[in-house]
Amino acid sequence: MSTLVSTTMTAVHRRVLLFLAYLGLAALSNVAAFLLRFDQVVPAAQWELCLTLLPLLLAIRALAFYPFRLYDGLWRYTSLWDVRDLALSIALSTLVFVGVVRLGLGIRAYPSSIFVIDALLLFCFQTGVRAIPRLLRERGWMGTGRKRVLIVGAGDAGAMIVREMRNNPSSGYRPIGFVDDDPAKVGHRIHGVKVLGSRVRLPEIIAEDAPDVVLVAMPSAAPATIREVVTALEPFHLPIQTLPNLRDLLQCRVEVGQIRNLSVEDLLDRVPVDLDPEPLRALVQGARVLVTGAGGSIGSELCRQVARLAPTMLVMLDRYENGLFAVANELMAAGHSSIAPVIGDVTEVGQMNRLFAEYRPTLVFHAAAHKHVPLMEGNPCEAVLNNVGGTRIVAEAAHRHEVERFILISTDKAVNPVSVMGASKGVAELLLQQLGRSSRTRFATVRFGNVLGSNGSVVPLFLEQIKAGGPVTITDPQMRRYFMLVAEAVHLVLHAARLAKGGELFVLEMGEQISVVEMARNLIRLAGFVPDKDIVLAYVGCRPGEKLVEELVAAHERVEKTAVSKVLAVVSDSGRDLTRLSTLVAQLEESAAEGNVATVLGLLRTILPNYHPVPIPATLDGSPDVDSGVTEELPASSADIVTASPTGSHRRA
Repeated sequence: MSTLVSTTMTAVHRRVLLFLAYLGLAALSNVAAFLLRFDQVVPAAQWELCLTLLPLLLAIRALAFYPFRLYDGLWRYTSLWDVRDLALSIALSTLVFVGVVRLGLGIRAYPSSIFVIDALLLFCFQTGVRAIPRLLRERGWMGTGRKRVLIVGAGDAGAMIVREMRNNPSSGYRPIGFVDDDPAKVGHRIHGVKVLGSRVRLPEIIAEDAPDVVLVAMPSAAPATIREVVTALEPFHLPIQTLPNLRDLLQCRVEVGQIRNLSVEDLLDRVPVDLDPEPLRALVQGARVLVTGAGGSIGSELCRQVARLAPTMLVMLDRYENGLFAVANELMAAGHSSIAPVIGDVTEVGQMNRLFAEYRPTLVFHAAAHKHVPLMEGNPCEAVLNNVGGTRIVAEAAHRHEVERFILISTDKAVNPVSVMGASKGVAELLLQQLGRSSRTRFATVRFGNVLGSNGSVVPLFLEQIKAGGPVTITDPQMRRYFMLVAEAVHLVLHAARLAKGGELFVLEMGEQISVVEMARNLIRLAGFVPDKDIVLAYVGCRPGEKLVEELVAAHERVEKTAVSKVLAVVSDSGRDLTRLSTLVAQLEESAAEGNVATVLGLLRTILPNYHPVPIPATLDGSPDVDSGVTEELPASSADIVTASPTGSHRRA
């Protein structure tokens, strides 16, 4: 209480002192106006007139001073708004004083020029005393001991951050120059900081001015532009920092505290910010939602976004307890109570039927899948049992229990697959298309590429290798991949789910494919190292089942725009007959359950004529595993496929 009273008294005392200072300057400016007007030799009659009317002038000045609340401003933070208010206050009080002297009192002897000189002097005095504390406060902004910052981008964000650095000398930054591609800005100064040149001269500018850090102040720049800047900085061992993306700036204000290290997310194409979230709320709010594979990267993010849309119940299914435990705890800590974490296996028919009967989901997102390409090459039977059989079992349960919508999460590796994982997801896509033709449930598939930072993806692997000092291993220098942030990919999946009417296949527009080598080199740069100097890149050759370039759409498919930006509908031109699909899938699952690898691979090629597997190395014991038990539907060449050893038994209902 005593502290509050002390603070209040200090504020009152400060206002009184400011008020008295203002009146003192008003008196000084009036006296100075007479001295200037009469060249320092003021006639006695004029001195008497000055002193007689001075109290009236001060009273009018004081009355005009109050409504503009000029006593509340902190002089060291004086801005153009304060100067505007000060000018209005002086102009208003001067006009009132002129009216009282000329019209009210009828005094004509008071020189007209005094009114103007007095007003101008008072404005200069007032702005001067306000500017001095700010100048004293900012005099240290160019001092030593601060990081020399080169700012890329001389737009509004760059100008604001320089002003913030000047206003906060304790920030530890000293801007030494701007880099901007606008030729009209080059050579000019912004808040006293010169625009040194364009991005073409970036290496030359760094060599000449030796900054300690580069700040990319382009919140609205395209990721391709950011990548160009990072590439230009490759020869220099400099940390790269940036400001929040434009979509993350809640207000048109940039502060020093918002500066952060550039991250790999800044190098990726982002989802448009104008997607309306309300249709998603209409889809999920009040619904009973089931997410399979809820403990994985995609499944857990689906759970987070679905939970925020207020479903009646969120059922989270996974057969691995650790990931499920983590996301369930996270959601409960965030206040989401209508959740049901369930340990279960999508390949167990009885278990899935009991789950659907108990929770009666109305919306299902099927994200459970084996996705590691090299592992599935060595375990093709397990890939089929989980990715094909699991999808069929959950989809048929959804059909039996009349779920409203069922969304399969697929992958770009299902397009012209060369891997078992991609082929198994391709068969799952066909199953959904077949079911969508006859079921009351709206079955749909969403296909997209790599999501940044997902379990087992390349970026976390690169970061671990960089942390260990290298080398960073890359399969092939020509390898390119689509990348998207997991939160944004899931956001688009939800929008695609809203569009589903039955049997559709959607793809997410993932932007341009990014070179994996470029991604690795950028990650090394962002970690503060120089590629090929501090951290070595090693090329190890393609792993089994890997493509150099992934595809989102096959040759026999075409895409059409939908009502949602970045979500495209895939239309197949093949006119494929799916009548034998159920029979072939039954044989495929049976062969997988028996561990018959060659038959599994042959059936995958029969179901997917565009599946062209690469030869797989010998089994761990060094001997090829060849099984000639091929059904009559298989092509003759199927028995000649050399495979890894099959996995063993799998629990089946």
